[in-house]
Amino acid sequence: MNRAVVAAMTEAGETADTLAAQVGVDPKTAARWASHGRIPRPQTRRRVAAVLGREVTELWPDVLKRREPAWFRRWVDIEREAVALRWFELTWVPGLLQTEAYARATLAGEKLTTDDVGRLVEARLQRQAILRRDNPPMLVVVLDEMVLRRSAYGDRALMREQCEHLVACGTHPTTTIHVVPASVGMYPGLGGPFILAELDDGSVLGHADSQTEAKIIDQPTEVATLGRRWERIRGEALSRTQSLELIREAAASWT
Repeated sequence: MNRAVVAAMTEAGETADTLAAQVGVDPKTAARWASHGRIPRPQTRRRVAAVLGREVTELWPDVLKRREPAWFRRWVDIEREAVALRWFELTWVPGLLQTEAYARATLAGEKLTTDDVGRLVEARLQRQAILRRDNPPMLVVVLDEMVLRRSAYGDRALMREQCEHLVACGTHPTTTIHVVPASVGMYPGLGGPFILAELDDGSVLGHADSQTEAKIIDQPTEVATLGRRWERIRGEALSRTQSLELIREAAASWT
């Protein structure tokens, strides 16, 4: 039994039936969250917590357990401390802006167990909590247009949902999304994705992925190089308003 869920339901005056109706699940499923201690999916957890007026971590404290790979934890800590993030992506939607379904699709075909996939997806979605806190970092994302056009194993609904989610994220006051249109042709971003994180002491750290490793960049000269590269890439992108229009058009194209 999940006593925290039971207590929260009692205090909020909710039953399994009323909670299920508000969250959009079967009443038997809602009942299992309390009686059997089942843990719902991340998006559902957030809806349940909102209905019950609690934090997700009050109802399911185990979700605080670190699920990201050990080699990635230093960057996750940097991400949490950042006051500003500048993120360029050439191939994927940034992890902080992915839907659960899209996150799962990025892991398809890897030599991972079902539990491994669940753990990695959970870790990725947990990272998104920094965008919902009282003092979220300023997030500026630049995407290559092909990120919006690339099919996720033929699942058009998945891509439509992801594009619509990007629009919702991009209208938040502290999140800005820009798109480099396909008409640009060759530009500096083709060299690969990277992230720049600014900390509250003014220092800046970088992160870059390759097929075999992820690297944290802390050498001032290398960070400066990425900063100059960022400016050149950002200069090729559409404005915030134009980018959101393009993302909306991409979402409609997946209908």
